Amino acid sequence: MARVFVTRELPFPALERLEAEHEVDTWPGDLAPPPDELRARTSEADGLLSMVADRVDEALLDAAPNLRAIANYAVGTDNIDLEAAAARGLPVGNTPDVLTDATADLAFALILALARGIVSGAETVRAGEWRTWEPAGALGTDLAGATLAIVGRGRIGEAVARRAAGFGMEVVHSSRSSGLPLDQLLGQADVISLHTPLTPDTRHLIDASALARMKPTALLVNTARGGIVDQDALREALMEGRIGGAALDVTEPEPLPGDHPLLDAPNLLVVPHLGSATRRTRARMAEMAVENLLAALDGRPMPHPVT
Repeated sequence: MARVFVTRELPFPALERLEAEHEVDTWPGDLAPPPDELRARTSEADGLLSMVADRVDEALLDAAPNLRAIANYAVGTDNIDLEAAAARGLPVGNTPDVLTDATADLAFALILALARGIVSGAETVRAGEWRTWEPAGALGTDLAGATLAIVGRGRIGEAVARRAAGFGMEVVHSSRSSGLPLDQLLGQADVISLHTPLTPDTRHLIDASALARMKPTALLVNTARGGIVDQDALREALMEGRIGGAALDVTEPEPLPGDHPLLDAPNLLVVPHLGSATRRTRARMAEMAVENLLAALDGRPMPHPVT
């Protein structure tokens, strides 16, 4: 029987499978364990089931000599030093494919919310400020005929493109292997949706220069990773009215403090990393993470390895 540290409560049946075969130490509460607690709990573990907020770096791995496997409860693995894990022969697994539709749904929900001012409109009603119907009041953006630019047309980007087609949008894209150059893409888009992984090459891909290429009416949506957007540059662009609006499901840091300067910007919608937040998706993610650990701790290849 191995010892497994799970860095957050998982209210899904999959965890019972893990507990039936191994000793499971689960971090209590809703927030991530502080770095010192993460290191202390992992130091005694044979397996680690981590979340995207848990930094699994070389120092953590050095402090965990018994560690044999890491299962990340996410598609992305930018929170894990994959080179350090590989150097130690540690298999790393993730949860690919399962959250494609859930994240695409959220991305398009954010596009709709921005385009039609849904959140600000609802706040107006709740504040008692809805006085009358005005012909020129609260005007939004038509999506039919608008151009949607997808940056990173992988599985999620492709799913967003299918949804956009149903709304009569023209879809263009940029990726590592095809599509328009990013500069050209940004200049012609009415809506930009980000779906690229966070790597050294994509960190602050959307910086002040990229924002300056966008139309003054352009809407920016990020459901990928917070570090892809330079948030200081985004705040400045919103404050100066140089783009039409932005919606973020991901930020840097996460959680974003309530007094963060970015939240003072107008025409900004921020939601708390809801991309995979459906019951079915999160339950399947738990199953995949547990399957990865059970296999690796039994000496078998992970069914969902990071390659």
